Amino acid sequence: MMTRRDLLQTVGMGFGGCGMATAAAGTHFPAQAKHIIFIFLNGGPSQVDTFDPKPLLQKHHGKPMPAGPNLKTERKTGNLLGSPFQFNKCGKSGIEVSEIFPRIGQNIDDFTVIRSMYTDRPNHEPSLLIMNCGVPLPGKPSMGSWLSYGLGSLNKNLPSFVVLCPGVPVIGSQLWTSAFLPAVHQGVHLETKEKDVRKLVPYITPRRGAEDQRRQMDLLASLNKLQSEGKFESGVESMEVAFRMQKEAPEVFDITKEPEKVRERYGDTAVGRGCLMARRMVEKGVRMVQIYHGNGQPWDNHDDIQIHRTLAREADPAIGSLIEDLRDRDMLKETIVLVGGEFGRTPSVEVSGLVSHQNGRDHNNHGYSMLVAGGGFKGGITYGATDDFGFKAIDKRVYAHDLQATMLKQMGIDHTKLTYRYGGRDFRLTDVGGNLIPDLIA
Repeated sequence: MMTRRDLLQTVGMGFGGCGMATAAAGTHFPAQAKHIIFIFLNGGPSQVDTFDPKPLLQKHHGKPMPAGPNLKTERKTGNLLGSPFQFNKCGKSGIEVSEIFPRIGQNIDDFTVIRSMYTDRPNHEPSLLIMNCGVPLPGKPSMGSWLSYGLGSLNKNLPSFVVLCPGVPVIGSQLWTSAFLPAVHQGVHLETKEKDVRKLVPYITPRRGAEDQRRQMDLLASLNKLQSEGKFESGVESMEVAFRMQKEAPEVFDITKEPEKVRERYGDTAVGRGCLMARRMVEKGVRMVQIYHGNGQPWDNHDDIQIHRTLAREADPAIGSLIEDLRDRDMLKETIVLVGGEFGRTPSVEVSGLVSHQNGRDHNNHGYSMLVAGGGFKGGITYGATDDFGFKAIDKRVYAHDLQATMLKQMGIDHTKLTYRYGGRDFRLTDVGGNLIPDLIA
């Protein structure tokens, strides 16, 4: 009788190979997109200073909030704080974009601007987990891991899911974990503060020759066969991917191969190098690349919202260049580019005793903005709205599950059917929620 292990070995070299074998026929719908690049502005960028202009906020600057939403925030806030940044109408669509994002403004006709995002929690950790893993508690697979599990790899020499960050965001590897999914679907974390590819990808230059390494891998596989239940299948497959990466990764991750003018366009910053690497990776078949802007939570500007201008100088040219290059290469139609953070910020100034001076904003989970481009999403539109002061999403409200479900649909996946049984329950990225948003799709 053929065992479960024998079957997996026969059809696709274990779990990882089985996922690759079913990738072409495993979609529930015709896929419009093949890749996702998620540029995560970790810390919580302010919607009213970036993509959601509020004239009444400017008019009532320095005054108490008029009759309207009086929502609870994590810290004490005071009077309204008008944005110090000017908004300009951009593109043929005339969408208003903050002056701190001129390159995004030039490309705004490729974006849907969702102005009605909301989440449940006002603090970083659970909100980060909801946006990345679909639940506010640790221990569940990340979106990139679900994509890798559901669709497999387009390039056996590279990981399906790569995470780029100059350090680690709050919570760290829990945001790209495969959790109970096979370990081969875990995100591969690379620190983009490194410019030398040998430091960026540790041990990519082998100490042993290919033949010696192959013998080691074969020995490990032979020992694994002695186990009756294949407990180490995914571990072996992860090592196989690492072994194969030695052939292709140095070329893909080495952005010095790009002309100097291209590197200058993206910017010599961690997020600039990350966006350029992401473009090179999706060109080579990586399913999902997640780029965190910085270590910790750089967009968490409780003290001074002017810091947003400095951060935007790093992010804006990188995002704009990425969109332009994908469009010029005819890859934007098959690549979803998502830009945003875990929540937004209050329209009122923070006055808690935890700030050194009062020119910043507290966390705001009630309403915030995200951008999405490519992969069949409409361009040059806004969707939903917050109230007159940008505090709460009031029209066409969008939860993380709704956006995740819609992106999975564009990748050819029914979010209710991409499940994994664990602990007696069928788990999925969108937990028990998620509604498709057809108005976002071209």
